[in-house]
Amino acid sequence: MSTLFDPVQAGDLKLANRIVMAPLTRNRSPNAIPPDIAATYYAQRASAGLLITEATAISHQGQGYSDVPGLYGTEQLDSWKRVTEAVHAKGGKIVVQLWHVGRVSHNELQPGGGKPVAPSAITAKTKTVLIKDGVPTFVDTSEPRALDAGELPGIVHSYAVAARSAVETAGFDGVEVHGANGYLLDQFLKDGSNKRTDDYGGSIENRARLLLEVTRAVVDAVGGGKTGIRLSPVTPANDAYDADPQPLFDYVVKQLATLGLAYIHIIEGATGGPREIEDRPFDYEALKAAYREAGGKGAWMVNNGYDRPLAEEALKEGDDLVAFGKPFISNPDLVRRLRENAPLNPLDKATMYGGGAKGYTDYPALA
Repeated sequence: MSTLFDPVQAGDLKLANRIVMAPLTRNRSPNAIPPDIAATYYAQRASAGLLITEATAISHQGQGYSDVPGLYGTEQLDSWKRVTEAVHAKGGKIVVQLWHVGRVSHNELQPGGGKPVAPSAITAKTKTVLIKDGVPTFVDTSEPRALDAGELPGIVHSYAVAARSAVETAGFDGVEVHGANGYLLDQFLKDGSNKRTDDYGGSIENRARLLLEVTRAVVDAVGGGKTGIRLSPVTPANDAYDADPQPLFDYVVKQLATLGLAYIHIIEGATGGPREIEDRPFDYEALKAAYREAGGKGAWMVNNGYDRPLAEEALKEGDDLVAFGKPFISNPDLVRRLRENAPLNPLDKATMYGGGAKGYTDYPALA
């Protein structure tokens, strides 16, 4: 019987334990360049079996929040290189999350002040973050424009370029395709946001097309064994909705099963909220079975509201990795605390988004 503290292989990634630091947006990267203290922040948490970085934009168009990092400029990659070197010096493994926000953006953040892009011109009923006079401020997202089909190959290419830059230039151990939480790839997947009538809308196969094209392109760029993907079948985050998510996501994971991915990362329930959503039932065991039966061998990673007892239960049910989010913000040594059943530091919510070292690199580890 595996424990949380046993090593595991996820594709090419040899992980020291089964505890993963989930991606956590912190809004501390002005001009999309991670700050010097980001190296300290991630290195402090390198005892996790795997670190997944905060969501990182693949292009300027992919930006949706103030002061989030990117992978499309030399200074950005140089700064990430310092992060990966610091994590590797501590014996850790780190992958970067590849992000295109789609419609969850604001004109102020887009190239030339243009409209955010989306599968269809439907505004997301959600907020984004702009920094106003140094203060993170929640504002409504801007009205998007529908992407022309001719623009999609360029977006697929941007993912591949970002993945290659991340691994070859910035030194990441791999990448995670962000297909979750109501961002671009999830917007194409779900019928609440995708009203297209071309090859990228309508049927399940069409709505899944962009996500699969992106994932295949990333695999071609860096190898399946260095590629993971994050999915959130029923989260309402960022106005995400699909009328019938089970057959949609069963289809998606069956297609992903053929790509030799390192892992599949599933957000169970509402991101950062309840694990069960009354009007959005979903069978996660059936999803995992669909992936395995289609030949998928990647590690199965679960996420959302886990503590040690729930995580141990997940391993008993055949899950391979458990991702912890907010507890890693306030507990750099979370692995040790879980192992010793030690109390956790409380989270300072006021410093989660934006700011400097306070609430970022100053949480104490156990003596």
